[in-house]
Amino acid sequence: MKDLSLHIMDIIQNSVRAEASNVELEIKEDLEKDIYSISIKDDGCGMSEEVVKKVTDPFFTTRTTRKVGLGLSLLKQSAEQTGGKLEIHSKEGVGTVLEVLFSHKNIDRPVIGDIAGVMVLLVSANPNMDFVYRHCTAKGEYIFDTKEVKEVLEDVSVTDPNIMKYLKELINENLNTII
Repeated sequence: MKDLSLHIMDIIQNSVRAEASNVELEIKEDLEKDIYSISIKDDGCGMSEEVVKKVTDPFFTTRTTRKVGLGLSLLKQSAEQTGGKLEIHSKEGVGTVLEVLFSHKNIDRPVIGDIAGVMVLLVSANPNMDFVYRHCTAKGEYIFDTKEVKEVLEDVSVTDPNIMKYLKELINENLNTII
């Protein structure tokens, strides 16, 4: 995958398949400590310890439509190329937390990509789920919370094309103030 936003979409799609109703994405950038971290937490069905041990193997997948699962293995490889790591913590019936750590300044760290577009796509494709996206840098913090958005919109759906366009612009404008 070219950029981190595509990895994020892939992982959150796993949360959707795991029947999560809440997904939290947090990205932290710390230039001083040379850290770029991504954390994704869901309240889906979770995984057994056995599955967690296998999930980063490219030849393991729980899907029946294909025989390989490259998403997590490629993300893990990208993190390790920068001196970072990928960790997964999961409990059946509770949910899963994925944490990936990169060296911020390493030339091999993929760029974030269109994270606003990915978030809007995930929200509009899963309007009954709640998402929180938090992005922290030395310049500040931005939080996008669909519970707040839905409260403001009242009866207007997040799937409305005008709302989707507005949300993408909103996320991008706020990210530009802290990145």
